[in-house]
Amino acid sequence: MSHASSAPESSGHHVSHGPAGGMALVIGAIGVVFGDIGTSPLYTLKEAFSPHYGLNSDHDTVLGVLSLAFWALNMVVTLKYVTIIMRADNDGEGGIMALMALAQRTLRNGSRTAYVVGILGIFGASLFFGDGVITPAISVLGAVEGLKVAAPGLGHFVVPITLVVLAAVFAAQRFGTEKVGKVFGPVMIIWFLSLAAIGIYNVIGTPEVLKAFNPMWAARFFVEHGWHGIFIFGAVVLAVTGGEALYADMGHFGVPPIRHAWYFFILPCLVLNYLGQGALVLERPDAVVNPFFEAVPQWALYPMIILATMAAVIASQSVITGAFSVSRQAMQLGYIPRMRILHTSHDTIGQIYIPGINWGLAVLVFGLVLAFQSSSNLAVAYGISVSGTMLIDTLLLALVARALWPRAHHGILALCVLFFIIDLCFVIANGAKLLQGAWFPVVLGLVLFTMMRTWRRGRELLRDEIRKDGIRLDTFLPGLMLAPPVRVPGTAIFLTADPAVVPHALMHNLKHNKVLHERNVFLHVETLPVPYAAEGQRLKIESVGDDFHRIYIRFGFMETPDVPLALMRSCDHGGIYFDPMDTTYFASRETIVASANRGMPIWRDKLFAFMHRNAAPATGFFRIPGNRLVELGAQVEI
Repeated sequence: MSHASSAPESSGHHVSHGPAGGMALVIGAIGVVFGDIGTSPLYTLKEAFSPHYGLNSDHDTVLGVLSLAFWALNMVVTLKYVTIIMRADNDGEGGIMALMALAQRTLRNGSRTAYVVGILGIFGASLFFGDGVITPAISVLGAVEGLKVAAPGLGHFVVPITLVVLAAVFAAQRFGTEKVGKVFGPVMIIWFLSLAAIGIYNVIGTPEVLKAFNPMWAARFFVEHGWHGIFIFGAVVLAVTGGEALYADMGHFGVPPIRHAWYFFILPCLVLNYLGQGALVLERPDAVVNPFFEAVPQWALYPMIILATMAAVIASQSVITGAFSVSRQAMQLGYIPRMRILHTSHDTIGQIYIPGINWGLAVLVFGLVLAFQSSSNLAVAYGISVSGTMLIDTLLLALVARALWPRAHHGILALCVLFFIIDLCFVIANGAKLLQGAWFPVVLGLVLFTMMRTWRRGRELLRDEIRKDGIRLDTFLPGLMLAPPVRVPGTAIFLTADPAVVPHALMHNLKHNKVLHERNVFLHVETLPVPYAAEGQRLKIESVGDDFHRIYIRFGFMETPDVPLALMRSCDHGGIYFDPMDTTYFASRETIVASANRGMPIWRDKLFAFMHRNAAPATGFFRIPGNRLVELGAQVEI
């Protein structure tokens, strides 16, 4: 395995060095990265012994379920994600979109495999959003349900309190997480220490539960329950939800802080808590109704409910900000329409707020809470999207390992077979719950997948139509300069999707205004399949004669594209000087007309037209000032 480290483990964009910086990153990672997996003890064991699975809380079954949860944590999270997949970084960035881009870079452009990898990546990202909708609902519900244990008479207040807490979480997003984020780490440290303390408190009374470390108890579970024992994976998967987040967030903290936090703090605390809950159920089988809160001493119940709610809020916060991050990546890679992005920090460019995503998530989360009413009901729906994403990660890992780690790939491919079997068990077990509620994240994932594929394909058709109807620049300019129009002072910058074709905006300007600017620039903005564009790749300037220039600006998919800033920096590299007050940007705004006899089925054409109409204009996305912009309309039939 030592050779697998040939991929760089971290990116210089994010990683602080030195013991103090390292410890700060570890604390930050505990606060942000582990919220989802850290709240799993609230509902995992409770769900395993819910009526849905028909299990008795007897000695052998409890040890079998605990053993399955322990080995799932170690095989899926410790080995697969923390030890292996986190080596597969895309210039320091992780997550399914980054892994997809990395896998595609190892394949021939335009090949069938590259296409399939793209489909898998988009579907995995769609499932990620399904997870993002359920996590806030199930975490906060699971925490507030502690009231039923502390004061059964308050049970009917669980749903209203949950909705109030979630409304506050979504409303607070526009203020950014910078200030609140500083308390996340300490709160989560207290949470995990409390998990460990509860576990130790209960294990001391029933040390018999420590036998669950032996995998033979997991094997015995399947011997006793036969082939249908596989369905318990539908509950076991809840213990590993959030494992993918460790990989997705590695760009913010670097690999070592996440690994150190997991190996030496998070994993021991989680295992102790699961053992503690199991010890209580061995002693009092009736505690299986809510083993997490039943395991808490009576005097600590209310403080624990408050702490659990805070941990659930932090877990929700992590998932919401993760959704913002994945959405920006998807926008940059051209998979979803551009949306308004607000920056909530003057110092950290990664801290963003996307109102459309935030309130879309909020509506879905509120709907889930009202429809499912309890964490047990929601647990049935939870898991299918997570296990689907994990299965896709395994397939992409196999591709990346074969190409990037040739000396270690045989060992990793053998492990990928094992991971594939485990992930497949998770998918089958959760698929069996489709009619009980697991249909929701699947339907949501399919709707999002359809929209993403439609947007991507529609953009390709739109570009083809513009290219087909357009005039090539290299034939147009010589003809134009034979009888040049009047030239006016200043610089005109024409945004174009195809730098080889005359932009619609230039044609309209010549047709209606009968003038040409002193200096004309055809600007093409491109997103690279890497998180950050290297300085040498950022800008390319070509002169095409008669004060006409072609400029290419490239951004990475984790960057915020700022065209005016990139142009101003061009003169630092010996390029053209752009006076902001003497520069006018021209852009064409296409109106899409759906046609039955062209590229996509008519319903997809109409869907694309609707999405295109409601997308934020490219000019705002590229941070082009509105008072320096002229937009000209064009109608395109696809």
